[in-house]
Amino acid sequence: MAEPRVPGSEGADIELPCGETVAVHDLDMGLREYDCSCGDAHAVVMDVHPLGRFVPEFLGDVLRETIETADEFPEFTTAHVMGIVMEEFPEAVVSEDLSEEGSVGYSMLWLADFDARRLHEVVVELLVELMDHAVSHADDDEATDQFEQWLHEFDVAAFVEQYREEREFETEHDSAV
Repeated sequence: MAEPRVPGSEGADIELPCGETVAVHDLDMGLREYDCSCGDAHAVVMDVHPLGRFVPEFLGDVLRETIETADEFPEFTTAHVMGIVMEEFPEAVVSEDLSEEGSVGYSMLWLADFDARRLHEVVVELLVELMDHAVSHADDDEATDQFEQWLHEFDVAAFVEQYREEREFETEHDSAV
């Protein structure tokens, strides 16, 4: 088991869902997956990662505009998405508040027991469920029917595959689709 992390300490360790540990300074802001000594890859998410990591920007805009938050965040963010993931998979995701660790460049960190691609699929599935729930409360039967038809035709795995190909960044100046 990892020693307790002391904010500001060099080489502080975070325990992964598999039980292994990783030094916080081994997880830079560009990292999306950590190849663990357990043999698996663990998805890495930080609060600085935009919603565009998982869904197109227009959908991120819609989520930010329509979902009211009841916390310190003024709008729907990756932190909310990861909160939803943690609710569904409490044993598969660990989180760490690193807001007092000024040398890492991010405040919140999530590490999943599954790889980045599987996490991407989980996030999309959960966002679709969230949208389905919201549409079910709409007073517009036509919109509800239209969404249900779209939902019936929507293939999460195919979406994730295509989106990951389209948003594969080559330089720091690229942006999400």
